[in-house]
Amino acid sequence: MEPRRDPRGALVRPYAVTRGRTEPLQNIALEAVLSCTATQCAEARFAGHDKYRIATVCEGRAQSLAEIAAYTRMPLGVTRVLVADLVAEGLLTLHTAAPATGFAARMNLLGRVLSGLREL
Repeated sequence: MEPRRDPRGALVRPYAVTRGRTEPLQNIALEAVLSCTATQCAEARFAGHDKYRIATVCEGRAQSLAEIAAYTRMPLGVTRVLVADLVAEGLLTLHTAAPATGFAARMNLLGRVLSGLREL
């Protein structure tokens, strides 16, 4: 006899995956690029099933936070919390596009370079 299946599917509440947390340890932008080395991925096996799934998605190729959520089919909020945990634990590498400090000075420099190029 086949066991009865729940018509709603395998439902796990998001707060159960994140252990009740709704805020990540650090703010990670939606377009932030993350990667995982083979060593980091091997260590992530011991961090839990969902964290290991995230690490395998990022192993060998960089992925954005949005792509990770899509590939793992997890809600974005849950993915953001778990990815922040993995970054804090050193199991994922976060690559930022622009430094948080000195941005205005760099933009000023780029503006001067651009105007100098236009004068040529």
